[in-house]
Amino acid sequence: MKNYMTQTDRYGKLWIWTAAVVVLMVPVAICVYYNAWPSLTAVLKGLLGVAPIYWTVGCIEVLTYTPMLGVGGTYLAFVTGNLTSLKAPSALSAMENAGVKPGSEEGEVISTIAIATCSIVTTIVIVIGVCVLHLISPVLDSPVMKPAFDNILPALFGGLGVVYISKNVKLAIAPLAFMIVLFLCVPGLAGSVGVLVPVGVLIALGAGRIMYKKGWL
Repeated sequence: MKNYMTQTDRYGKLWIWTAAVVVLMVPVAICVYYNAWPSLTAVLKGLLGVAPIYWTVGCIEVLTYTPMLGVGGTYLAFVTGNLTSLKAPSALSAMENAGVKPGSEEGEVISTIAIATCSIVTTIVIVIGVCVLHLISPVLDSPVMKPAFDNILPALFGGLGVVYISKNVKLAIAPLAFMIVLFLCVPGLAGSVGVLVPVGVLIALGAGRIMYKKGWL
């Protein structure tokens, strides 16, 4: 297992940096092709508005999801993307069905297999969707379907939430109460559910530590 972890970490770093370079090369290639380069001031001004948020969320997500997904699962999920809406629910559901715990050797293997399978299936679905987009676009653009697409992420985490909340209701009280109050006070944050997932995890960890010290758990 030690050799597996070492190899996974090595190849994980390689693919993470490869993906980062490929992503950055897309705008560079466009600029080279059209010979149109943005000024440094414009780039810095654009980064100033979004970089602090994404860097913060990125750091929080690494600390939040790594203990749940394991080494291989974390690298694979961050390279393939859609971590919050697809990869994390798939891994947690697979470990739940297999009866293994996150962080264990069995959980490491199951999580990696689940995320890899999710990535393959997602890619196949996207390819099929692109090929038949002109046929299904009237259905997807229908006003009847809009409420369903708006609630995909809440539906995913709602299903998982029922399972995990029922296991330990005490730990769920603090993050649930915080999120309910937050969304009632600031309804506009409803579109940032994915970003707030790590925040809820940190609140649950802090509340759990306090309750553990007081002997409530």
